[in-house]
Amino acid sequence: MTRHELAHARSGRRPTAFLLVTAAVLLAAVFGVYPLLDRGDAPVVRAVDQVLDQARSGSGSTGVAGGDIPDGVATLDDDLPAITNLDADLTAAVREAAADAADDGIDFWVTSGWRSPAYQQRLLDQAVRRYGSLEVARERVSTPELSEHVSGKAVDIGPTEGAYWLIQHGAEYGLCQVYSNEIWHFELLTQPGGTCPALLENAGG
Repeated sequence: MTRHELAHARSGRRPTAFLLVTAAVLLAAVFGVYPLLDRGDAPVVRAVDQVLDQARSGSGSTGVAGGDIPDGVATLDDDLPAITNLDADLTAAVREAAADAADDGIDFWVTSGWRSPAYQQRLLDQAVRRYGSLEVARERVSTPELSEHVSGKAVDIGPTEGAYWLIQHGAEYGLCQVYSNEIWHFELLTQPGGTCPALLENAGG
């Protein structure tokens, strides 16, 4: 999101503010002296608060810290934010389903799990570039505000045979395919043994 006009209007003050924020963040991260900042300098303090909050939550991350899975394959035992930040009930259901699928000779894994808002936005931006418009991209990638990956309540499953196994048996664990155009996307949408809701056409609703 660009703030070009605002930045231009404040160009005379931007270098000083930027240096103050950068220096404060470095002091906080490296020397742990953030409590020594003058709390009366509210704009700078708020900016530092925002940067530090993002660093703690991972919301501003787009790599592994933001939910990317190296090589696109993970198990539920991997110590990756994409896995450890998933909803606990979802993780338990997928774990139970995976064990039963293995008994049927089917292995499946998580290709995408929790995502930070920044990482979700990055995926959406890539989809816009690929498909040429936000409208078409939204059919395949949700916004950070709406994505259940960001809330930790969705997983993408691979390979194809694993996804099809889960489509067939997922309701036994409460797991449901959500979008008709995404056989790999599952959420916990019913009680174990219940009935999954009707499929949505795509991520755009």
